[in-house]
Amino acid sequence: MRQLSSVDAQFLHVENATTVGHVGSLLLLDPGTAPGGALSLNDLRAAIEPRLHLAAPFRQRLVTVPLGLGRPYWVDDPDFDLEFHLREVALPAPGDDRQLGEQVARIHARPLDRSRPLWEMYLVHDVADGRQAIYSKVHHAAIDGVSGAELVAAVLDVSSEPRVVEPPEEPWSPGDVPGTAERLVRGLLSMVSQPVEVARTLPRTLPHLAELPGASLVPGVEVVSAVADAAVRLLAPGGPLPAARRRTLVVPATPLNGQITAHRRVAFGSLPLSEVKAIKDALGMTVNDVVMAVCATVLRRWLLDHDGLPEVPLVVAVPVSVRASDATGSNQISVMLVALPTQVGDPAERLDAVQAAVAEAKAQFEAVPATILQDVAGAVPTALSGLAAKAAFQLVAMGGLPFNLFVSNVPGPQLPLYVAGARVLGMYPMSAVSDVTGALNITVFSYDGRLDLGLVVCRELVPDVWNLVGYFRDALTELSELVSQ
Repeated sequence: MRQLSSVDAQFLHVENATTVGHVGSLLLLDPGTAPGGALSLNDLRAAIEPRLHLAAPFRQRLVTVPLGLGRPYWVDDPDFDLEFHLREVALPAPGDDRQLGEQVARIHARPLDRSRPLWEMYLVHDVADGRQAIYSKVHHAAIDGVSGAELVAAVLDVSSEPRVVEPPEEPWSPGDVPGTAERLVRGLLSMVSQPVEVARTLPRTLPHLAELPGASLVPGVEVVSAVADAAVRLLAPGGPLPAARRRTLVVPATPLNGQITAHRRVAFGSLPLSEVKAIKDALGMTVNDVVMAVCATVLRRWLLDHDGLPEVPLVVAVPVSVRASDATGSNQISVMLVALPTQVGDPAERLDAVQAAVAEAKAQFEAVPATILQDVAGAVPTALSGLAAKAAFQLVAMGGLPFNLFVSNVPGPQLPLYVAGARVLGMYPMSAVSDVTGALNITVFSYDGRLDLGLVVCRELVPDVWNLVGYFRDALTELSELVSQ
């Protein structure tokens, strides 16, 4: 039995009629390497069942605390049924990538059943060119980007011959689900301990409160942050601490930022990692810097298509894992804000501006406590945390934007992987969109010599998501030509 962290719980609270809180992964498969040349649902079940003990979220479900007096808990599901979570669908002919994206979008838009472990996996048949696919989704309350990759890795192999997984020392036996009285007592105890934890984290958090995404939309935050910063510097042993230089980020209104619907579109594609690394090495950048430069060009082109290019940079939220190497369990993430210079027309000048913007964002990020999101979320009384999440959406409805969109870049394995003997051709991550985060989410995952792109959008605000995949290829070519000059 494990209680959700304050950040985990927020991923539950953001769900509503138009927003889901899960993330997904689309694996494109070559079944020719599997026994019999095809993957069946029975094969998938046989591959996963012996490995369930490697990933706790597979067999854990939520239980809530009465009256909302504490955050929910993960408990072993005594009624766990693997067959409920494994499903299969088939595409109509010709089964091309757009049809696959359409099917994935429909599944991705549906919320998970909270009375069961919060994950589902779909085997997709009849994908063009003799391929198959697996789409899986897991609630973000259970995993972050790093632990999500670990979850996927539990069912993958490094050769077409599945590895032998040693069974647990003791057969799995779910414990008793705690009753109402026990959950109520636990909730009350957590409420008692919360002020102690808040008192411990408050001194390191308050001076940086104004750095949080969207904090400028809340009246008085700048004053509180400035006063706390001055007090901490005055009381710091050894003399005053240098204050971080705060940026003033103006979040422009764009066609990406509006009231979303419950409908989704999904697109995916790949870029050669060797080409990205050649640009990185030639310009002294990182892979993530190149990804941001490519995204700046892609977003500029799409905004021009829709007559919505602002005169100031877009503000992009980049999730950063702050998970320790030996950490397990809850979400441990923070967010870096980058002012992406989409307004710069010249490609060379835009590249220089991206490098400067990313460097400035990194300096600001490093000046802020890595745990600030967890600290602030933990400071909100448990009974009010759901209201706090709803308040964030109301701020957007009143015209305030914390940022324009999310762009994530997650490193992955650089060798071919297999599922039940079928080779994984691509691993395309799928994340979430909301009124707060914008109608487009771009997630990049490096795998086996490629950068695999997963794009999730609100169908009504971004009806042409597949154009963006082509724009990514064009933007990388533009960067390569700049380097070769």
